[in-house]
Amino acid sequence: MLQFEENVTTHGSGAPASGMQLGSDVAPASSETTTAPEFRRVTAADKRVINGQTDVNQLVPFKYKWAWEKYLSACANHWMPQEIQMSRDIALWKDPNGLTDDERRVIKRNLGFFVTADSLAANNIVLGTYRHITAPECRQYLLRQAFEEAIHTHAYQYIVESLGLDEGEIFNAYHEISSIRDKDEFLIPFIDTLTDPAFKTGTLENDQQLLKSLIVFACIMEGLFFYVGFVQILAFGRQNKMTGAAEQYQYILRDESMHCNFGIDLINQIKLENPQLWTAEFREEIEGLMRKAVDLEYRYAEDTMPRGVLGLNAPMFKEYLRYIANRRCQQIGLDPMFEGAANPFPWMSEMTDLKKERNFFETRVIEYQTGGALSWD
Repeated sequence: MLQFEENVTTHGSGAPASGMQLGSDVAPASSETTTAPEFRRVTAADKRVINGQTDVNQLVPFKYKWAWEKYLSACANHWMPQEIQMSRDIALWKDPNGLTDDERRVIKRNLGFFVTADSLAANNIVLGTYRHITAPECRQYLLRQAFEEAIHTHAYQYIVESLGLDEGEIFNAYHEISSIRDKDEFLIPFIDTLTDPAFKTGTLENDQQLLKSLIVFACIMEGLFFYVGFVQILAFGRQNKMTGAAEQYQYILRDESMHCNFGIDLINQIKLENPQLWTAEFREEIEGLMRKAVDLEYRYAEDTMPRGVLGLNAPMFKEYLRYIANRRCQQIGLDPMFEGAANPFPWMSEMTDLKKERNFFETRVIEYQTGGALSWD
């Protein structure tokens, strides 16, 4: 279990603990007494994303306004799964002639990965990443992100329940389906590093471990491992099939794109404040992880669609994954790894372009905002 220290000490990876005792036992300072350094007011200039010494309970003054703005945008994009109609999906699924066996395989494999993936992501945030980040603006977004991961898990469960799928089969797929298990086993060591109660930042080696884990989760898990599944389910929606599931995936895609974008901003801010971490050896290690991730996700694509379906086939994903890997590398300051890789799914560009966060949906889907209605034109 995570241990939270009391009184004035350090918390997690160096942030001041939240348990400062400010009760009646503390003698009031005289007008001639200088305020002790540990109690001086927070200034924006003193804040750091990691290894900061400022009070993590004080949100302002803002230094990382980009994190606060992403938090506000995420709140404005709030949605809940049960607000989306699944009646057409249920009728199509129950119709023996509604979907082919290959189409059903895609959906079940897809849900088999996602039903536990967002729980892994949430655990990584709540039990790991959060306690090592010392900028309260960034922590504020991480709390919102963790809630969104819970919403996503809810959405997948809602789809599974609506379609009457075997819950045991779907929720155990990450143990029983090798293409899913291999992806999760790639991720789990990075979760274990950050959730280890003995792990603390403050050394070159441990700071690089934290940075590596952040890159794995932002650029690989949320930025690469989700995209075969997103393309597949959104392809159903484009053919007017499984429209309720597709609509939920579009909202999830919008959330995950912002998670990825936030993570990349966080990574680049850590690099800016700690340039000693970005060594040639470290960059080479990240490139190796990216190559392995592309291979794992391509194997997953082959497993989910051994034959062409929905106008898609597994070889198309090899090019797509290389295209995405190049983009993620460039976003964190690495050279592209796969020369000439292009996007074979141009219709996905509007949904995944991080520069167009307010325009993810195709025109037939009404963008969700708090208080708005969900419907298909």
